[in-house]
Amino acid sequence: MSFDESIQLVRRAELALDASTREVTDHWRQLRQAWRDAWTPGRIVIAGIASGFVIGRGELPTTTGAGFINLVSAVSGLFAVDQAGVAEDAAEDAEDAVDQLQEGVETTGDDDWIRTHEALRRSGAL
Repeated sequence: MSFDESIQLVRRAELALDASTREVTDHWRQLRQAWRDAWTPGRIVIAGIASGFVIGRGELPTTTGAGFINLVSAVSGLFAVDQAGVAEDAAEDAEDAVDQLQEGVETTGDDDWIRTHEALRRSGAL
């Protein structure tokens, strides 16, 4: 094999390595994105509850109903906190809509105020 043939062989190997590297990088990026997309909030909560149950089950040699009641009360507290956050967000949105409406009344006539109010009502802000 001549020196030029060896150089060509090395160049082809480098090109093949570059192509493989790009392919592996693309596959890794797709896998990472699919993994992140698969972990929705509901699945995270279910995985946490299941793993907590398994860990708790392994730590206690005898189980009682009190442990299950504690689990249910903790989960219900979690949902109550989440609902409170949703209610606070809705209250803030309503306050913003009222502020915008009041600004509109101060700067426009009565007809414009009614149109603004109706538009906000139809959009669900009021």
